Amino acid sequence: MLEVGQKAPDFNLLDENGENMSLSTFKGKNIVLYFYPKDDTPGCTKESIAFSELKNEFEANNTVILGASKDSVKKHQNFIKKHDLTVKLLVDDEGKLCEDYTVWVMKKLYGREYMGIERATFLIGADGNIKNIWRKVKVKGHAEEVLEAVKSL
Repeated sequence: MLEVGQKAPDFNLLDENGENMSLSTFKGKNIVLYFYPKDDTPGCTKESIAFSELKNEFEANNTVILGASKDSVKKHQNFIKKHDLTVKLLVDDEGKLCEDYTVWVMKKLYGREYMGIERATFLIGADGNIKNIWRKVKVKGHAEEVLEAVKSL
């Protein structure tokens, strides 16, 4: 399990444009890395819209927003277009990022157990260390809460 103060696990993944992204791509910036289960589902859509609406405020505080799920480049492109999203979305189709950030977990729905992505957010400082972790995120007010944490860095 990752903890505040630890070095954030690096990654090398494609974004929604098919471009390679890693932690070093954003060297010198804070990173909000939020994990969500699936493109175009109600909670994931609300969360991505909320982060998109606050993107300028995050950028004013030297912070980049990255969403991550196991969806493909094409699904990410459709998701962004459909909802006018402005955040970058990472393609974790093999699930390595989810495993490295310990968000690939056993979930329960209607008594059925299955593996899935836990809705979680990691605030990574410009130094590459984890500054804050939110697990089992409730979407309402979450993007605003993360912005407040960014402002206090």
